[in-house]
Order: sequence, then C-alpha cells, then structure tokens
Amino acid sequence: MEWGGISVDVDEDTNNTTVDEDYEVLVTESSLLEWAVACLSKAGADEAPARTQASILLAADKRGHYSHGFNRLDIYCNDIKSGVCKPNQVPVVDNETAAAALVDGRDGLGGVVGEFAMKLAIEKAKSAGVGWVTARNSNHFGIAGHYSMMAEKEGLIGFSFTNGSSWVTATRSAGARVMSTNPIAFAAPGCGGDSVVVDMATAAVAVGKIEIAAVNKQDLPQGWAVDGSGSVTTDPRTALREGAGLPLGGLEETGGYKGYGLAMMIEILCGVM
Repeated sequence: MEWGGISVDVDEDTNNTTVDEDYEVLVTESSLLEWAVACLSKAGADEAPARTQASILLAADKRGHYSHGFNRLDIYCNDIKSGVCKPNQVPVVDNETAAAALVDGRDGLGGVVGEFAMKLAIEKAKSAGVGWVTARNSNHFGIAGHYSMMAEKEGLIGFSFTNGSSWVTATRSAGARVMSTNPIAFAAPGCGGDSVVVDMATAAVAVGKIEIAAVNKQDLPQGWAVDGSGSVTTDPRTALREGAGLPLGGLEETGGYKGYGLAMMIEILCGVM
C-alpha cells in the first residue's frame, strides 16, 4: 500500500533505507519550477496549466508548507495519468449572481480551478462589495492561503476553504476516517505593505506532515494521529496504513471536538453547498 508515494506496508524494522541528514542539494527556484512543469507536462498537462500548478507548489515550499509543496507533485502526476484529473479542462461558470457564483472545475487541476474561482470572487467583490464563489469537480489545490492572499494583494479580505478525501477522525468515532483536513485560510491587508495571513488545517496537522515524518523515520508528537483502534499513535506508518489524523485540539479531553466542529463547518460550505 502506498500513501503519497510512501510504501506504508514496509516494516520499519526491515526497512534499510537511510536518510543522510547532512546531505544537501541547492537548486534554484527557476530550475525547480521548470522541472515541475516538465513533470506535469510529461504526465499530460499543457504548459499553461502545468505552470500554474507548479508555481503554487513552489509558493508552498517557499512559505514553509512542505506538506503541500513538491511533496504533492507525484500525486498530481499520478492523478493525471490515471484520468482522475483532466489537466487541460478550462473551468466554467455554471450559475452566478452579482455577488456569488458556482464554478464547475470539470475535473481540472486544482490550482487552475482555485485561481479561476478566486479571480471571479475578486471581480465580484470589487463591483458588489462581496464575492462568494464555490467550485465543484476540482482536485487538490495546494495551500489554501495562496488564494486568500490573491484577494489580499488586491486590497481585499480573502477567505479560502476546501474539503477533500477522508483522513481525519471525528470525536467519538473510534478512529474512523470521516473528513479531510478541511483547511481555513484568511488574509487581510495591513499598512505599509504588511498583511495578516492565517492558513491552517482544522486537523491537528496536515497529512503531508505525517508523510514527511514517515520518510524521515521520525516519531509523531502525541495528539497528531490514532491507529486503527482509535488509540493515539506516534508511528507515522501505522497512522497512514490503518489509522487517521486527529482534529485540531486532539482528543476530546483536550478540545478536539472544536476542531471537529470547524471541519464540519468547512464540509458544509465546500461539500453541501
């Protein structure tokens, strides 16, 4: 079984792969970007959508969101090759009013759909005072903060939310995967070019951070994940193979039900609506 390109069925005791923590390779931003564009293009994306998606991955790594940077590139390429993602589809507006719209992403690259939706929301906010755009038939769109910051750069307050595949357990659900990490992103302009940006999962941590811990053979902090029986685990491979992530706040006694409530709010906004 693989999760995010990681073989989580491999027994840690028999896995002889070593990580040289002193090994470093310096790569320029432009080289990294062009490599990612080439990977997506090889998988089947045209140059323009490939560059949009690759630029968002680069932005994530530059901001320290390594769980949502080039760590996600192989998943995007595999989604294209499997037909889950149709990278060259252009999003369309299914329905709209002066201040709201529904976008059909047509199974395109998540970054392309996300930018299309936020540009439309910005346009509506500037004319109507507020812009509320939802999108369906999309794919993983990277860091949610990228889209809220698009609005902030236009002098607006930006919000960005998304749901996704089930990974996080819910309070009193015995470890069952119920929801995604359902992030909340908020950005507001300040004075002198400053800004306030909040970009966070409603889970204790993004699943990508657990993937990175698995690759680096690191234990998880207490309160990040549970095993298949619903007990807290610090083994990232156990969490990925059979367990689930915990909501923001962790277990019920430490306030995990609050993270669960926030995740439910995002599920309604991005799923039901």
